[in-house]
This record gives sequence, C-alpha cells and structure tokens, in this order.
Amino acid sequence: MPPALRSSYDAIVVGSGPGGAGTARELARRGMRVLVLEQGGAAPLTGTVGQMASMAAVPGKGAYIHRDASLLVAGITLGGSSAINFATAAPPPAAMFERHGIDLAPALAALRAELPLAPLPDRLVGPMAARMMSAARALSLDWHKLDKMIRPETCRSGCWRCVYGCPFGAKWTARDFIDEACRHGAQLSDRTRALRVLVENGRAAGVEIERDGKLSTVSAPVVVLAGGGLGSPRLLHASGLGPKYVPFFSDPVVAVMGTVDDIEGGAEVPMAGGLHLHEEGVALADLTLPQPMYAAFALQVGRVDRIFAHRRTLSMMVKIRDEIGGQVGPRWADKTLQESDRKKLAHGVGLAKAILREAGAHHIFKSWHFAAHPGGSVRIGEGVDADLQTSTPGLFVCDASVIPEPWGLPPTLTLLCLGKRLGGWLDRGVAS
Repeated sequence: MPPALRSSYDAIVVGSGPGGAGTARELARRGMRVLVLEQGGAAPLTGTVGQMASMAAVPGKGAYIHRDASLLVAGITLGGSSAINFATAAPPPAAMFERHGIDLAPALAALRAELPLAPLPDRLVGPMAARMMSAARALSLDWHKLDKMIRPETCRSGCWRCVYGCPFGAKWTARDFIDEACRHGAQLSDRTRALRVLVENGRAAGVEIERDGKLSTVSAPVVVLAGGGLGSPRLLHASGLGPKYVPFFSDPVVAVMGTVDDIEGGAEVPMAGGLHLHEEGVALADLTLPQPMYAAFALQVGRVDRIFAHRRTLSMMVKIRDEIGGQVGPRWADKTLQESDRKKLAHGVGLAKAILREAGAHHIFKSWHFAAHPGGSVRIGEGVDADLQTSTPGLFVCDASVIPEPWGLPPTLTLLCLGKRLGGWLDRGVAS
C-alpha cells in the first residue's frame, strides 16, 4: 500500500520533471512540507525497450500523433522526459529571459557547481559520433562536443541505453532531485493523477486527485503545475483557469541517416557533439539510436533495404526552432509546420547530408519529423508573470510550457534554473 497522504501541505508540485523536481527540492531544502504528484510510476529504470515504451509510447498518454506525419513524445514517469532524454544540457538563452525581467545567472552558476555537466571525455565518444564530428569540421562547420548531464566515471562506452532509461546511474535525471527532496521531508505520490486545481476566495487552495482509483482532495496554499507543455495547459483548462485550446512549439526533429562501409558500431552515447546555428534556428548533432528505434525510422519511410544496416549507419539529428502555433487541446495536440519551419528543416537536412557524404556515407535517407520538446503553451508574459505565477494567486507553472518564445534547445537545464529560482522566491514569502 502506498503511504497515506496528509490532508494539507505547504506546497503541492504536480509533475516530477526538471521544473517540478527543481522546485520541490528547493522548497524541501528550506523546510517546507511538500507533496509531489506524479502521474507515472516510480519503478527503477531498467534500460529496456519495454519499460521505455510503457513510459513514452502509450497513445494519448506519452505519445501523440499530430499533423505532418509527426510523433510527439513525452515521458510519463518519475523524472518526466529527463528519464528518456539524451542528457544534453544547453544553457538558458539569457537575452530571452532578460526581456521578461528574469535573471537566471545565479541559479545557473549554482547548478553548474553541483551537477555533472561537461562534454564527454574522448573515451566515451563513440566511433560514429567521432566520424561525424571529423566530417563536419572538414567542411569548416563549428561542430564541437556538447555538454552532457552524465557522470563519466559511471558511464559505459559502447552503451545505448540513454534513451531507454539509464539503469547504471550514469545519466542525471530529475529523479535525482526528487530523491533529494524526499530526503529533506517531501512526500512523493506516484501513479497519482491531478484532476483539477482547487480555488477558494480567488486563491489556489489545493488539488483534486485520483489515487488508487479513488478521488480525494489535498490542500495547500501554493500549487506548482509542472506537467509539461501539454499537461499544464490541460490541467489549467480542466480547472476552469485557462483556455480550452492553446498554441505551442514542438521543436521538430528529423533523423538523417547514411551507411558507411568501415564502421561496425551502433551502440554509443547519442548527441556527443553538434552545432547550433542560432540565427537560422537549426541545430545538428550525432544521433546514434538503439536498433529497434532505427528500424522504426527506416520502416516509417519505406527503407526496408536499410533495416539490417544499423551497425554501419551514421545517424544525425536535425532540429529546428519552430514558430508557435497549432493547438494543445484537452485530449490531443495538433500542429502543422509553417513554411518558415519547412525551410529550416530543408536547410538542416541539406547540411546533414553534406556532412554524411563527407563522412563517406551512402544510401542516405531521412525520417519523417517528430517532436522533441513541446512547450510555450503557458508563456511568461501571457499565461504567467515573471515569477511564474498565473492570474490565480498561489498558482504557479514551472515547466517547458512557460518558455516565452520559440525554442529549439534542450530545455532541461533551463527548467532546473527556473525551478531553483521559483523555489527561492516562494521561500521568501512573497507569493501573494
């Protein structure tokens, strides 16, 4: 039996991804009674395709099909999508947040001092990533190692489990911060669905939840929604506190692949290196995937001839900063790429093909696009203020939905900064 919940807490955090985990840890460290609600499970990560599919490939729960043949994936598990991401850390774009009166530099400095946050050592850069890096540099492209949230002393060369959920403790996930929050007295309730935010006298007063098939309510004067770019706007709407449909960005990604004749690999840490063309809104990185995922991409576009070439195939990610548009609805997400988005993808795919050709690849093809980081659906300056508070006092949002402008970057480190900042703000007692 799961532990019983108290009737009231100082704060309730709905969601355990980076934004929620960062906030919960900060509040618990400061002595507040915190309840963390997580819709998914908290079973240890095993690094298997079966567990990964149960967390992120259940239609309508972790996986959503929307227009342009795109698959949008979100992790429904303790730690959210950080459990199944590629552990790549991009610093917050300072200018974007400064335009909204937000300085994330202090939070970033504090997190850099404690997190495993650095490029991989050479011994952990696989032969496929190294080949693509060398080819890109031969074309005078600014390809460099990317910061990874990985503990190199624990990470294993020739391993492919990052995206399945690292079972070795090498990859940092938001579970680390939830564990610390619980050590400081926070309570975690997994497999618990938040149904709506309770409001009394115009203020947030708690959450109605479904747990073990039973409905109940839990009270708190502070509620932080951290359900992600899809989950938080849906919960706001279900609570009568937000619109039914909201636009969003999705950071579309295409995988470009080509076969080489002199490498037998296919098992290495993805996104060891890459480049970011800020002005163009395009990012590229090596993207060596597990064989089942590679085969799915090949089948998706009818390349049956490439299914068994996984160990000799260089894969490259092309990701773009798409325009905010489309709609997140109560049960679905729908977004058609705009013409400017298609041009960015075409530019990135062209660069990727040139790099692969330089690397000696042949039989080059690309996947359909899928969506990596849904967000921007409860934006700073519109859905929340600079302190991440909604128009309902005591109700906050801290996840990718608050990102104020089109994105195109891995959001984990930015969300941790926002969570640390929000936790400190709430502790100072200035919520009104």
